[in-house]
Amino acid sequence: MIWQTDPVAFYVAVGDHRWPVFWYGVLFASTFAYGTLMFRWLYRQAGKPVDHVYDLVLTVIVGTVIGARLGHTMIYNPGLYLSEPWRILYVWKGGLASHGAVVGILLAVWLYARWRPDQSFLWICDRIGMAVPLSGCLIRLGNFFNSELLGRPTEMPWAVVFARIDMIPRHPVQLYESLCYLLIFFIQFRFYLKHRDDLPLGMLFGRFFVLVFGARFLMEFFKEEQTIYVTGLPMNMAQFLSIPAVLVGVVIIVLSRRHFLSKASG
Repeated sequence: MIWQTDPVAFYVAVGDHRWPVFWYGVLFASTFAYGTLMFRWLYRQAGKPVDHVYDLVLTVIVGTVIGARLGHTMIYNPGLYLSEPWRILYVWKGGLASHGAVVGILLAVWLYARWRPDQSFLWICDRIGMAVPLSGCLIRLGNFFNSELLGRPTEMPWAVVFARIDMIPRHPVQLYESLCYLLIFFIQFRFYLKHRDDLPLGMLFGRFFVLVFGARFLMEFFKEEQTIYVTGLPMNMAQFLSIPAVLVGVVIIVLSRRHFLSKASG
């Protein structure tokens, strides 16, 4: 398959200038639109004030963009951005890191939870851990439209040639990862529907770390190296960062289960 679709979805005319709107931007923005609708439903399910969702989403948007951008600049090319720090603000030129986004989201949620004592940090994170995988699915589709985060060369029959980059058949790893996140979303959502009346606090949050970063670790074997760091090992920087994330998830699951069992037995 030869992929040479224009990454620009449409143009917005402002006076004599036409501003391009990229598919990646459309799909990235759609994650927040979908997240708002889903959290309105979740807050109604829990009897929480639905109007609070807008404050939460706004806080998460800020945390996502700042965290993802700083994560990209510090992980993938710190020398460039430290020598020319103003480039950090050039978000329209691309460069967002999912590991940084997670840190930014968690800090944003922690700050939000301090203002809303009826919505604890873990309570919110559980629901984010259920919803965010679908956002990851949409964002990886955006990477596919942008012909970025390329896979390694392959002779598999489903290989994709990203003609805007080169004529080498490659793993469509963006689609692999997108499908993984879609599956994780359904797994998490099913778990929520099954246990929402007795959901152990932190369980969905811990499962999110294990499932998402476990999938990310595996998908990196199909990707071209993205960072300037060369480890000399069969793992890249994203995989090294995914390992502690998975371990954190395991710890959260264990603690959540112990707390749930102690409450049940008490």
